[in-house]
Amino acid sequence: MSERNATDHADHATDITASAVVGHVEAAPDLVAIRHYLHAHPERSFKEYDTSIYLADQLKAHGVEVLDNPLETGVVGLVRGEGGPGPRVALRADIDGLPIVEDTGLPFASVNEGVMHGCGHDLHMTGLLGAAFWLAAHRDRFAGSVKILFQPSEETGQGAFAMLDAGLLDDVDAIIGTHNNPNYRPGEVAVGVEPMMAGCVRFQVTLHADGTHAGYPHKGTGPIEALASMVLELQTIVSRNVNALHPLVLSITEVHGGRVWNVVPAEAGFQGTVRYFHKEDSLLAERRFKAVVEHTAEAFGITADVAWDDFQDPVVSDAPLARAVAADVRGYAALEPIRPSMAGEDFCEFARTTRSVFAFIGSNGEEGCADWHSPRFVGLDASIPTFVDFYVNAALRVLAELGTSGSGSGDAAR
Repeated sequence: MSERNATDHADHATDITASAVVGHVEAAPDLVAIRHYLHAHPERSFKEYDTSIYLADQLKAHGVEVLDNPLETGVVGLVRGEGGPGPRVALRADIDGLPIVEDTGLPFASVNEGVMHGCGHDLHMTGLLGAAFWLAAHRDRFAGSVKILFQPSEETGQGAFAMLDAGLLDDVDAIIGTHNNPNYRPGEVAVGVEPMMAGCVRFQVTLHADGTHAGYPHKGTGPIEALASMVLELQTIVSRNVNALHPLVLSITEVHGGRVWNVVPAEAGFQGTVRYFHKEDSLLAERRFKAVVEHTAEAFGITADVAWDDFQDPVVSDAPLARAVAADVRGYAALEPIRPSMAGEDFCEFARTTRSVFAFIGSNGEEGCADWHSPRFVGLDASIPTFVDFYVNAALRVLAELGTSGSGSGDAAR
């Protein structure tokens, strides 16, 4: 949210009870050690078995109720407020690592070969643990309840679906999530009404031709030349078809075809991704993409199959809740404008079933620092207190907002 938008809604914040705002909270002293342990022991998507055990044990040790979870990995906790019945708000952190060999030189670098928390999910988990600890120790500060969701497999785009399919969001009136962002400094928060993370498409193209001897190319219809032409032509979709003021990315990330030096292959292909913030751009890209592939294949006398999976929407917060949460940020952090990311986040799936708020939490900010998914990505310990502050304050604010508006479904029968 911009400085102007936050100011516009400052009066709204004063309408809510002062107890909804706590500002800086006293974070548990062992959070840095917890973060270092989590960073050193990353696990791949849907294989976060030890991570889930560790998180559950931490919650139990701090008086947080751990609920049954029908999924093999992930953890669900619950903190019931002592202020009476009220809404139920969920706080979510993702927990999976990436198939990356870490190259940070950190003393707590990954000890699990070929796996790294290269997207900073260790920071997310640590921040949510800290918030859960504080909420469990201050139940008298709120009515209703807070559900703690440690979500598996965000990196595959399937973890949110799994939690929704398991019914873990059925009793939730709103959900709050975060993502560390190394392009902001520790102590900075970006939250507001603008789109934050991009919608995602995965495409895959398979070309079918008549293979032949490399010395007799005229006796076949090899796919390699067609593939090369397609790769070049597809790059004009963004530059020549899309409004220059609309962010859109088309990246071809994998190409294959042939395994023998003297054989023209009968099959080749490529895959990649499109990232967007405007749905009409995604639809335009799909139409132009399929037209380029189809017409190029026809020109080379081959056929093509196209798989186009528009599987993830942009991440956009619920406007009234985001404004209310943003109005509190200056009590514990620097409120920064949203700088949209072309990376995707399956947190968007939760917005299909409940109201949602999402924020970037600054995790580095040094000039030239590595970004997400780099083997040199470094998130700083100094960002942990801001994660805790945001989760706690946002949870209390959203509970107060929903309780005041009467939009919560009530916690008494749960």
